[in-house]
Amino acid sequence: MTHLYKLLAEKVRLWRESGYPCEHFPAISEILQFQLADETGKNLRFLRPPQLRALEVYWYLRLVEKTPHIYDLYKANYQKKADLIKALGIPQKAFEEADYEVEPLLERIKTDDQFVKDFKLEALRETLTLEYPSYILALAMGAGKTILVGAIIATEFAMALEYPTTGDDLQDAFVENALVFAPGKTIIESLRELTEIPFDKILPPRFFKGFAATVKLTFTPDGAKDIPVIRRSSFNIIVTNTEKIRIQKPNVRVSKTWTQLQLEEKEKQLSEDANLRLQTIASLPHLAVFSDEAHHTYGQAMGEELKKVRKTVDYLHHYSPNLICVVNTTGTPYYQKQPLKDVVTWYGLSEGIKDRILKDVSGNILAYSFNAESADKFIAEVVRDFFTEYGQVTLPNGAPAKLAIYFPQTDDLEELRPAIEAALILSDQSPAIVLRNTSASGKEEIEAFNRLNDPRSLHRVILLVNKGTEGWNCPSLFACALARKLKNSNNFVLQAATRCLREIPGNNHKARIYLSMDNRAVLDKQLQETYGETLDDLGHAGGETLTFTLRVRKIKPPPLIIQQTLRTVTRVETVSVSPLRLDKPTASKGQDMTVERFVITKQLATAAVLQQIGESITINSEQDSEDVYTVAVKLSEWYRLDLWTLYAELKRLYGETGDVPLAHVAELSRQIELQFCAYEVKETKVEKALALIKPEGFVREESSEGEVIYTAEIRVPKDRGKLVVPWQGSAFGHHYDPYNFDSNPEKSFFADQLLPHIEVHPDEVEDIYFTGGLTDTGKTDFFVEYKDDKGHWRNYFPDFIIRLKGKGGKPGKCLIVEIKNAQWETTINSELVSGKAVSNEARKAMAMTRWVDLNPERLKYQIIFADDALPNDEIARAKAFVTEGH
Repeated sequence: MTHLYKLLAEKVRLWRESGYPCEHFPAISEILQFQLADETGKNLRFLRPPQLRALEVYWYLRLVEKTPHIYDLYKANYQKKADLIKALGIPQKAFEEADYEVEPLLERIKTDDQFVKDFKLEALRETLTLEYPSYILALAMGAGKTILVGAIIATEFAMALEYPTTGDDLQDAFVENALVFAPGKTIIESLRELTEIPFDKILPPRFFKGFAATVKLTFTPDGAKDIPVIRRSSFNIIVTNTEKIRIQKPNVRVSKTWTQLQLEEKEKQLSEDANLRLQTIASLPHLAVFSDEAHHTYGQAMGEELKKVRKTVDYLHHYSPNLICVVNTTGTPYYQKQPLKDVVTWYGLSEGIKDRILKDVSGNILAYSFNAESADKFIAEVVRDFFTEYGQVTLPNGAPAKLAIYFPQTDDLEELRPAIEAALILSDQSPAIVLRNTSASGKEEIEAFNRLNDPRSLHRVILLVNKGTEGWNCPSLFACALARKLKNSNNFVLQAATRCLREIPGNNHKARIYLSMDNRAVLDKQLQETYGETLDDLGHAGGETLTFTLRVRKIKPPPLIIQQTLRTVTRVETVSVSPLRLDKPTASKGQDMTVERFVITKQLATAAVLQQIGESITINSEQDSEDVYTVAVKLSEWYRLDLWTLYAELKRLYGETGDVPLAHVAELSRQIELQFCAYEVKETKVEKALALIKPEGFVREESSEGEVIYTAEIRVPKDRGKLVVPWQGSAFGHHYDPYNFDSNPEKSFFADQLLPHIEVHPDEVEDIYFTGGLTDTGKTDFFVEYKDDKGHWRNYFPDFIIRLKGKGGKPGKCLIVEIKNAQWETTINSELVSGKAVSNEARKAMAMTRWVDLNPERLKYQIIFADDALPNDEIARAKAFVTEGH
């Protein structure tokens, strides 16, 4: 049986390939298309592939499926009764007890506690009893759930600004307020990443301006009775943990001197504070609720915790002006080997490792078999192995690799700490690099734990008891060890063992997990229950991509000076001063409808089975209209004409109190345009300086010597690692290092052909640049805009520029080279000759040809078609340009 999220993924793929069509809200296509850095769809502007996949699914549900209840999605996608029951995970025996009828079965799941308990249907009951749309977006740890939440909120707010909604109808409403909450203080601290999201890389400029001017981000302060937002206001993002807003009986620390009356008064005060915060949130219109680490409220925590949090959301549903939907994010979307039914998109651990979003762990999960008395030897071996393998490993920012060791109890930690310190001394490490973090840790230890991401932190071995799981983000953590058998409840083993998988740009070292055999069995079970994968899956994932850090070598190469045509449309002031004169459009009736009646019957003369009975009936419909003044206001705004002149003319046509049929407005507009709206297109040629590389588009870092460097991370498939070519010391090329070629012909053109030829003729050439590897407009200005076969504007980034030295004060000539697969030769050449580009490849070439035509003395353009070996005649032409300038 295909899971719901897989069916949705296929529907979203078709929606994406069609350009995200949405008749009533076309702006969503503009927003989603903006996420792509180029027309290939392989390079994204900011979001990672799983984040964009989840964002697409979310908007598909919102706009195409109209924000359905999750059960309605199942009914629409599993129309056969047997398929629906299987998809919902209902045992056949339970179906049998309901006499094989779906609706009675679902009603029993909602109401019969014993039935639900017998067949383990608690998770399904929660799904079926929700009165509002609620979805789970399941992304593995480290895939960027917080940024995904921020992207959904930003795009919702942008759509709300683009399509304002009035009234309480949620059908076409967009989110105007967002509540983001998570269990526990550790997780809410990780949500502070919302403040650092570069929303200008998620929203197109025209949407970002309005969003940035209106959004208000609030973190609920400790001790405050209310939330500092204006009630009934819009465009608020409120971040809180569930403890501050959920409806529950508060826990009060009782003083020995308190009376029972004082205790009851204190409990009442705390309850009123929580309810006051809830009332403020409930007052906000068009609200969406985002729950981080949602497995606390689904599946794995189906007890009292769920009831408390669910009660809070139910309260918001009943008392908020408009609760649009609830979005849950989690890294653990499974419950007892079955996916939670609310999951609409899923991205697992092994996928994250394969895509290098998480550290590779293939071949690095080590399980040890030893008796309980030998735990000290196990720990000593872990420390020895870690510093042998990771002693010299650091992140690009200089932070040294760290090891986290998890203990079941503080007593175990204290018992085994001497063995750890002894092993450190044998590994030439100081015991001072050990840091403890338990529930008994003091302020100094907690502050040191929070500083672990600082490259200057001296601690490298972290000893943990019930700490360091959810919400702990420590990219320099390369290994985790589970000392002695840990508790297997609430996925603790899974959370602890995989905490070292968070990746960081520029790292190529694998992570390592140290386990006892007992913990290995528990981890394998929890992986299967929560991800549907095994340790074997995890051990074989990864190793299929490589990560490289690009570094800008030539900070400010001379810009490319080109001439472009600037077109401006200006209004021509008409010489005539004749007054406005309008003619009343021909009277038209409202559009009529006809209704005909048919019966199903067999006919002798035709194969049709529908036969009309009786006469066609015509139904007259009323014309839509607006009053004269309203139409005058609109037309005066559209055409910048005097309101009262227009109003007087419309009164002449329709009378003082008459209405203007909306069908007349188009004709009235046409008449105004003929009399007053004369425009002309002026073309001027301007020179423009194009930066071949823009350091500000890279990550600015500072080396240990104080040197400022600019870097970016790329990932390439492992089988294409040979196409990444580092700088070999030449004075030419490599304005960034390394060059990331797309094909062997590109690599050969640069490294085997042109670079050696240029080095023989250094006096003729200023430089050679590989420009096809930078496809982000934030990193380079060298691209040509063209309109693709679907009517969307795209950017084309040619492969190479060879620039000659200037002479006589004039800039040197440039040869722009594009290397294409030979399969495109016939198509591109024939379409260029005909002057009618159909394919996108020919459209790119035609756009570049227009550039060259405007700059015939400066630019030349060459396309080389090659499968593997480069054609000798084309190479000769490129080399001739170097030596002869043509």
